[in-house]
Amino acid sequence: MMLLGKKVGMTQIYNDAGKMVPVTVIQAGPCTVMQVKSIETDGYQAIQMGFDDVKKSRQKAPAVGHAKKAGDTPKKFVREMRLTDVKAEYKAGDKITVQNFAEVKFVDVVGISKGKGFAGTMKRYNFGGFPASHGTERKHRAPGSIGGHATDRGHSGKIKKGKRMSGHMGSERVTVKNHALVGVDAEQNLLVVKGPVPGSCGGYVIVKQSKGRK
Repeated sequence: MMLLGKKVGMTQIYNDAGKMVPVTVIQAGPCTVMQVKSIETDGYQAIQMGFDDVKKSRQKAPAVGHAKKAGDTPKKFVREMRLTDVKAEYKAGDKITVQNFAEVKFVDVVGISKGKGFAGTMKRYNFGGFPASHGTERKHRAPGSIGGHATDRGHSGKIKKGKRMSGHMGSERVTVKNHALVGVDAEQNLLVVKGPVPGSCGGYVIVKQSKGRK
């Protein structure tokens, strides 16, 4: 079970014991089934879901025509959900809402983390740095030796892939798992999830029923 949505922001609620619980509010759906894929036509079974309308003038003709087949307007956020049997359950133009999560207790949320620009190795990979008292001169936050990682006889002396160095931090696909689903607001299409969710406010997210906890 999957739903597309947009992160609204964080707030807090109080549980039955009077304890404050930080939560994230997600505007999830309604999502339109844009296309139903089958083994006969596409080689696999899935449904293509779309969320958040976009003006026809800002989409190319193929995207407009694709949405027209489902009887809807083009969408900004389109993703696929693999299923074992989709013929009997879904058809193009169907709406998927937060009501599908009414009985769900835990969810996984996928989003794009906040971009933090160019970062050094200590911030990017939580390096400990050099000693701050004795024997170090103006190199406390340096990454250390990188030449030793290049010595690999028979495979050239270049730095090998995966060496942890300074570079772009954030702006990556991140999945947070097994977050408790605190509330479902069917009237306003909102999901209230315990804890933080990757990405900035207004960023698109994918909400899935958790496989680790039921």
